[in-house]
Amino acid sequence: DSLQAFSSSIAGLLSSRAVLEGMFPIPLRAPLQSFSPHSSLSPSSTATKPHVPIGVGVGDSTASPTSALLLHILQDSTGRISTILFAHRFGSALEPECKRYRLLADVLNDCAMLLDCLSPALPRGLVRISVLSASGVLRALCGVAAGAAKASLSVHFARRGNVGELNAKDASQETVISLIGMLAGSLVVSYVTSLEATWACLILLLAIHLGMNHRAVRAVRMDTLNRQRACLCFSHLFDTGSVLSPEEISKKERIFERSSFIRWNGGDAIGRATMGVSIFKIVSALGSTHHITNSVKQGQSSLTGLIDIFAEEDYLLCYAWSQDTVLIALKESIRPVSQLQAWAHAMLLIRDLQQRSRAEREDSAAIAKLIDTSLRELKSSWTKDTAALAAAGWDLDVASLETVSGTRVSLAAGTPQV
Repeated sequence: DSLQAFSSSIAGLLSSRAVLEGMFPIPLRAPLQSFSPHSSLSPSSTATKPHVPIGVGVGDSTASPTSALLLHILQDSTGRISTILFAHRFGSALEPECKRYRLLADVLNDCAMLLDCLSPALPRGLVRISVLSASGVLRALCGVAAGAAKASLSVHFARRGNVGELNAKDASQETVISLIGMLAGSLVVSYVTSLEATWACLILLLAIHLGMNHRAVRAVRMDTLNRQRACLCFSHLFDTGSVLSPEEISKKERIFERSSFIRWNGGDAIGRATMGVSIFKIVSALGSTHHITNSVKQGQSSLTGLIDIFAEEDYLLCYAWSQDTVLIALKESIRPVSQLQAWAHAMLLIRDLQQRSRAEREDSAAIAKLIDTSLRELKSSWTKDTAALAAAGWDLDVASLETVSGTRVSLAAGTPQV
């Protein structure tokens, strides 16, 4: 963690210098040639085409403080709007997938650095403004993702509830490392002056930064079951009867993974599942929806039959064959352990569906029977399985399976309400 922060500090200095002076020299006009700051320092100053780097206004007679201010306002505005949209779309996934978004934050930040360095080479006007605005957006998204992921990781590491102390010490460590990086970066920018050396050094430092962050994220052993960890844990449990520990799961899980995919023992995806859907999607999956009125014509497997199957459970589950996806609706009484049961049930159903033909998967009556059978199979050993999970070190009191803001279903006298 210290090495990646150190590399990022030096890379930031190189990127800042690149933006200020420009990475791509251009010829000076005649009136400015005699005032070139490189006239007595550069070996090429005696050539017929003296150069000065052009960046934020250097060597550009049309640059003005007003244009720079407007550019700053544009970057700040696009960044703030992107922050709001990002939090609205991915806010629910930041805690369950904190490892993914912690690494993604560094990727976004490094991409913003590269865009800043490339901006002086682009033509002035809309192209350069768009690139600089994109850089501001990436940097703003980095702040949201990194802040939310850091909060989740702080809670994970604060075993004694000392989150404030942990954050204070972590901030002090980051300050020290950044200070050392700035001091070392001052030496680097003094000796690394050519275009090729600057780019080589920048790319190397960014590679070290991302590599160290990837190793740091992989080393974190979360003890809560998100979708990917639940798939790895339950598939191994159903096959062998034993439970993998958080340390063993951390070595197998992927950092960037589609949260809707269900993989058996980390192999290829065998299906998809969506948790927290509305009752309308459940009803639509059980019948056919009119493309104009959105009215639903129920098939053989009615909603009433599905409610009877899950009368004693905290969720409803069905298979949408047109989307090849298992849909899970959560009741108001849902508990964290019941969410795990719903996800495990979806895994068993998808596993059994892999052994059925397409005609059988489109038969609503056969699907209803398969749902009931897989539920009975799961319930027969669920109490023992949850006890084994808790004994292996998994925290079953934290719900980490919802990655989007879902709805809850209320059943009043057998009638579903949202």
